[in-house]
Amino acid sequence: MALSISQVSFEHHRTALGIGETSPRISWRFDGQVSDWYQGSYDLEVQKPGKDAETFHVDSAESVLVPWPSDPLESGEQATVRVKSSGSAGKPGTSWSDPVSVEAGLLSPDDWQGAVVLASDRPTEVNATHRPIHFRKDFALDNDIVSARLYITALGLYEARLNGQRVGDHVLAPGWQSYTHRHEYNTYDVTDIIKNGDNTIGVTVGEGWYSGRLTWDSLRNIYGDSLGALCLLAVTNSNGTKTYIPSDTTWKSSTGPIVSSEIYDGETYDSRLEQKGWDSPGFDQSSWLGVRELNFSKDVLAAPDAPPVRRIEEHQLADVFSSASGKTVLDFGQNLVGWLRIRVKGPKGQNISFVHTEVMEDGEVATRPLRTAKATDHFTLSGGDDEWEPSFTFHGFRYVQVEGWPDETKLDKDSVSAIVVHTDMEQTAFFDCSDSLLNRLHKNILWSMRGNFLSIPTDCPQRDERLGWTGDIHAFSRTANFIYDTAGFLRGWLRDARSEQKENKYAPPVVIPNVLGASPASSIWGDSIVGVPWQLFQSFGDKDMLQEQYMGAKDWIDKGVIRNEVGLWNRSTFQYGDWLDPLAPPEDAGDATTNKYLVSDAYLIHSTELVANMSTHLSLTKDAEKYTESRTKLTKAFQDAWVSQNGTVANETQTGLTLPLYFRLFSDPGQYTSATNRLVDLVKTNGYKVGTGFAGTHILGHTLTQYGAADAFYGMLMQEEDPGWLFQVVMNGTTTWERWDSMLANGSVNPGSMTSFNHYAVGSVGSWIHENIGGLTPSEPGWKKFNVEVRPGGGLSEATTKFTSPYGLISTHWTLGGSQSQNDCPKKESAFRLTVQVPPNSQATVILPSSGSEKKRIVVGSGVHEYSSCVA
Repeated sequence: MALSISQVSFEHHRTALGIGETSPRISWRFDGQVSDWYQGSYDLEVQKPGKDAETFHVDSAESVLVPWPSDPLESGEQATVRVKSSGSAGKPGTSWSDPVSVEAGLLSPDDWQGAVVLASDRPTEVNATHRPIHFRKDFALDNDIVSARLYITALGLYEARLNGQRVGDHVLAPGWQSYTHRHEYNTYDVTDIIKNGDNTIGVTVGEGWYSGRLTWDSLRNIYGDSLGALCLLAVTNSNGTKTYIPSDTTWKSSTGPIVSSEIYDGETYDSRLEQKGWDSPGFDQSSWLGVRELNFSKDVLAAPDAPPVRRIEEHQLADVFSSASGKTVLDFGQNLVGWLRIRVKGPKGQNISFVHTEVMEDGEVATRPLRTAKATDHFTLSGGDDEWEPSFTFHGFRYVQVEGWPDETKLDKDSVSAIVVHTDMEQTAFFDCSDSLLNRLHKNILWSMRGNFLSIPTDCPQRDERLGWTGDIHAFSRTANFIYDTAGFLRGWLRDARSEQKENKYAPPVVIPNVLGASPASSIWGDSIVGVPWQLFQSFGDKDMLQEQYMGAKDWIDKGVIRNEVGLWNRSTFQYGDWLDPLAPPEDAGDATTNKYLVSDAYLIHSTELVANMSTHLSLTKDAEKYTESRTKLTKAFQDAWVSQNGTVANETQTGLTLPLYFRLFSDPGQYTSATNRLVDLVKTNGYKVGTGFAGTHILGHTLTQYGAADAFYGMLMQEEDPGWLFQVVMNGTTTWERWDSMLANGSVNPGSMTSFNHYAVGSVGSWIHENIGGLTPSEPGWKKFNVEVRPGGGLSEATTKFTSPYGLISTHWTLGGSQSQNDCPKKESAFRLTVQVPPNSQATVILPSSGSEKKRIVVGSGVHEYSSCVA
């Protein structure tokens, strides 16, 4: 296959319309299985409207995040870019890529042309649900239109319409940010919707996270107590002039068919209240109210870093059945996040209710795990043909209890489906192996990530919580960055994390955006300000992101951690510790078997080391020396506090041994061997069942593998009893659970108040699957160089792993056993075959499993490579 450039992107945007960067870095991937190909130079062509194309030649092997070569983009300015790569050592290069457009958004408050935030003149009830508001404006255009852009956001969530058509495909826009620090707006190309003559723009705003009920304490109006809309329609005319239609006090407002729409409680929609044509010219708005201007600083407006939330797929109904009490229940066969789409006809005024739950218990939909969240939608029929889906709510569900469905419409897959929504990141990982339960586990991990990467990384998507818990993403980011391209998503969230940290005495709040108020400094959750940027840097090699987050990491270590006299954690601080240890009682998830301060001290030392590593990558030599020295002193203090002279740890638990092993906290080489043996003995004595919570689970497998005990972890991974990953699978789980036993073996729901069936934290085992069964790890940040080291085991006979790196597709496929000749391997079942695909402009070090003491290492360039060996 001839070498070509398959994708050109700007910063971390696949679609670069309305971005916030004026000199966006450029990346491109390669397509084609070319042998041992490296880039020697590249050419960039930049074409701006009305100007001659500029061509830039650069002698460089870099093809990821290379500098913008031209003048910075101005507000709203567009450029078209093409890329051509030349091979090194006289090898042929690529032809020019297809042209790709990049366009800046509105870069300063003045660029909004006087647009203001509108609120309805309708009175607002205090401490009540905010009814969604329609805003509209009629206007006329009389010039030939070349292009048109709509820039829009809301104090709440919005849907925009022009001339009766929905604008764009974003849902739950603009998403959730730390609004007082960073409030995103979106940019849409509406050239094909706008027209000469009469036009109408309409915007519907719901409360969303901005002013809706949040947290188990039912807090309302956290960011503001009024729904508002801010937008600017910018039309470019053929004569080069621009016409602007800003949101201003000439607009009108009204309510519509959405009576209420709340994140936790669901949407109530009365189709009899629809105002046909309200978003089109010629509509009679005489009964509509006026609007008022809200006080709002445009200084916080920002273009998004992440892709938008979108409707990703329509999931078909799997079954309709009756509950034990005779209620009608829909089963979609998959625990998912989104909402229903219905197509129905029945008597005018009849109300249908839909209660969403993740599981069934005692033959009924299990609403107790939702706590105070109602998760219930109500739809009132118009009497005609109705088609509906909610606008400003979402649910985590597999089952839906339906009441009031009309006899006139059959309740089946043609009348009801589920819409899956999440942030539209590019899926980059695919995994398949010879064990069906392990394949289902990997799918469960992916589905949990989908459901909880909805604008921000949340803990769960169903109950009265759905918050950006920092401990969860700290544990999961290594896995997340492999499954999806999270570069823009987490960069935006980390910007909020840094802003919130500054307001919380240098300690990152436990949830971001912070809606819980002042948050005590706590390890693991606070350490996310170090660990998440570090993992993001390992995956994408983005030094600009690392530089952005460096001061936050330093502030946490230097000022945020509350220390005792030797520099470890003060023993009076609150700590979550090894949260959700499987032995923790249902009523106290923090009552772990490993001392909270042992856990906290270990993570403090690890974070200190990571800050030293960040300093090195940013060429900050003095800082690197400072934090390296601090790590050494803290390690000695840890040993004095927690490790006896013979190497015994104060808590000889799975977590208690994992942390000092993985973070290298013992004083003597022999202690590592002894501690590893004791950890393996613990695992075996426990019947290969998991004994770790948040602190230990995500590194348990990596620890055992690092010290030559991968087989022990395979035993844990393949364990089908509780507590274990496959227990959730054999119990018919289709996402990963919050607790190891969110559902008990008898099919009842765990009695604890925190019992979610869609939490991604324990899915952090995905990183072990990718790195050991798939064999793939970066050997330098960003995957230009990577390692391939498959560790067969667990009874697996075959596995395929695919990963779309910044350079292109990486894949491994291996088999164990088969027809390899006796001369090659004494035992047929020990014959190992491996096929590796390496993308152009990158390099792999392949390390083959071997029955001998020496593993064979082969450094290879791009292309497809095949290997065989004999394993023990």
